[in-house]
Amino acid sequence: MTRTNELKDAQAFLEDLRGGRPTSVLCAVSGGMDSMCLLHLLAHWGRTQGISVTAAHFNHRLRGAESDSDEAFVRKWCGEHGIPFVCESGDVLGYAAETGQSIEEAARTVRYAFLERQRQRLGCAWIFTAHHADDNAETILLNLLRGTGSRGLAGIPPRRGAIARPFLSVTRAELAAYAQAHQIVFVEDSTNALDDVSRNVLRHKVLPVLRELNPRTVENMTRTAQQLRRDEETLASMAEALLDRHCREAGAALYLDADGFLAAAEAISARAVHTALARMAGGRRDLTAAHVEAVCALLAAAPGKILSLPYGLTARRETRELVIAKAAKTPQAADIAPGETVRFGAWRVTLAAEGCGPALFAPEGARLTVTSWAREDRMTLPGSRGARSLKRLCADAGLSVAARDAVPVLRVDGQAAAVPGVGVDVKFVPKGSAKPIYVIFHQETEEKNDEK
Repeated sequence: MTRTNELKDAQAFLEDLRGGRPTSVLCAVSGGMDSMCLLHLLAHWGRTQGISVTAAHFNHRLRGAESDSDEAFVRKWCGEHGIPFVCESGDVLGYAAETGQSIEEAARTVRYAFLERQRQRLGCAWIFTAHHADDNAETILLNLLRGTGSRGLAGIPPRRGAIARPFLSVTRAELAAYAQAHQIVFVEDSTNALDDVSRNVLRHKVLPVLRELNPRTVENMTRTAQQLRRDEETLASMAEALLDRHCREAGAALYLDADGFLAAAEAISARAVHTALARMAGGRRDLTAAHVEAVCALLAAAPGKILSLPYGLTARRETRELVIAKAAKTPQAADIAPGETVRFGAWRVTLAAEGCGPALFAPEGARLTVTSWAREDRMTLPGSRGARSLKRLCADAGLSVAARDAVPVLRVDGQAAAVPGVGVDVKFVPKGSAKPIYVIFHQETEEKNDEK
């Protein structure tokens, strides 16, 4: 039995997010049932609650005329209902070939880059996506198959940065009932009917069997994920506290106090070790439970033992501490021109004519180079009160010492103009009719999220 068609759980989520204040938001709209329900809720109920919505559609150009038809549908609906509409398209296949990402990863990358650009341009507080409880159940099952820990089994986060998901407690059946009650029109993505990807197999074959065993399978998985997320947040907070007390950074290494870590509960120390490794590595994707267990065992080992780890990391047991370090290799500087891609260590930097990354303006004839950071580098970011050292900006962005030393800096005539994870200096933000260059930073070893 479904609940009321008015999606009260989503309304409560939005009320909590809004905090009683008028809010401008960006709604990602594909044209499918889920996103059209979200746009309808924001456009009607949301308007009465002080929520101002702009619809954002990204045409991935992956389904030919069908992709263009979806764009036209969303554009027309927004026009008929007085909803501001923004749209871009991009060559996802070309971007995937350029960066070495899968098509799904490339599509997600360019779509979220577009959404964030529009959010900043329009001054929106949030980006809303229509991921719902069934999506979350599929993600949990995928992560279970991959052998992830409780972090993966907690599913899709309700909030991450400026992205929020009001429908995570709402099932697909409830959305279908809402769409029927309000006569919401939508389009169908033909690829959703194909069992050519794992998620579709789970949706079409596995979840129906689980629902036969228990019709409330999705609701129960949602509740379990919420409990796991609360537990994981608490344990992660305790792990951070352990790191604050018993970890120090010096040079390009982290030093863990062995006695302090051994005295902590295993669930806490293991998470703290994982976090320490990820900070030095700049990602988690290739750090498995086996690596974390090996480092934890090294904490109790005799001094002198050394362990080799992914991302070029080593863990070395000294008299009182365990040292996690990464071989320092400064990539060679390279000149770059619009339309080109250069490698910089584990990074690829591309200057593109179409918008798949931060927009940047460079005067005609300026020399564009990709280098490592320098101590004298200073940048002024949009909305800041003045220039700050790039070292401090990297620290504020959460970049580890190793990640900072490996990160590419795009320079215009020698000045630091754009840095991944940090932003673009205001001096090089396009203004007026200035033709922008789009900077695409891709790190080959970066962690991939487990979202839909």
